[in-house]
Amino acid sequence: MKTRNDVVVTINNKEYVIAGYESDEYLQRVAAYMNRKYREFREQPFYGRLNSDMRTVMLEINMADDYFKASDQVTELEDLRMQDSQEIFRLKHELMDLEKKIKELQDELEAQKKLNSGF
Repeated sequence: MKTRNDVVVTINNKEYVIAGYESDEYLQRVAAYMNRKYREFREQPFYGRLNSDMRTVMLEINMADDYFKASDQVTELEDLRMQDSQEIFRLKHELMDLEKKIKELQDELEAQKKLNSGF
């Protein structure tokens, strides 16, 4: 059974204790991601003109945008994997059919050789 980890992280220059069943390293990566987003957001020219609530909402929108883009990318990759799996399946069957045809032709060639050697 997984144990709960309580990890002290710094997000936007404030310390927080976050808890989860993931590893300490993972929870630190989450905090690092949030810090990158805060830093990117603060660098935008409009940042200083927004009130605190609007900054929070805009940051959340940007994080949701990252999530949906990553989710769409996962879906695309899963679709490609499925297409590749289907193509591999088709090619394997084609290979089996060709191997069967080669065997039949080899058998036919052997039979013809035997017939020709009898004359």
